[in-house]
Amino acid sequence: MIATFAGAEETGAEVAEATVETTTEEAALTEEVVPVFVSEEVVQELPEEATAEFTGNVSQADSLRELVAEMPASGELSDEMRCLAGAVYFESRGEPLSGQLAVAQVVINRSESSSFPSSYCGVVYQRAQFSFVRGGTMPRIKTGSDAWKRATAIARIAHQGLWDSEADDSLYFHAKYVRPSWARKKVARATIDTHIFYR
Repeated sequence: MIATFAGAEETGAEVAEATVETTTEEAALTEEVVPVFVSEEVVQELPEEATAEFTGNVSQADSLRELVAEMPASGELSDEMRCLAGAVYFESRGEPLSGQLAVAQVVINRSESSSFPSSYCGVVYQRAQFSFVRGGTMPRIKTGSDAWKRATAIARIAHQGLWDSEADDSLYFHAKYVRPSWARKKVARATIDTHIFYR
């Protein structure tokens, strides 16, 4: 009888401890799960990349060339910005700056269109869209070159909307020396050096 009573006491203590632990866990769980509603404006911190963006006075740039020169030449690029700059570099590094900006604008426009992938990298690596992408990879970039520095500056300018592009809402482009069949069904928006841009 005593052994049974002692056993019962022990069991009761364990149950009491378990109840305390469960109550503590439930309290912690409740605090984590229940959303807190805030009636005032909440200011969210920007990611590091956004805070490192160009902060100069755009109105002082009289030309795209000046704006490119004012853009920071160094700094880490996110994967998305590297994809955008890569498209500019491989598709238009021999073109005038307005042509490079137009290529960047097409990539951005596609990322914002429901007909294409929703990221710069998704657009650039979409199958059979950009001839420089082979086997799902981008060729090696000469990152120390002036052409790459210009491409990264153009990518930043286009991404931040710091300069209007003649390409406007274009989603397609091709070199003037080719005549793709799809071009007949599109509306031409601009011709810049060796590229024609279409909506």
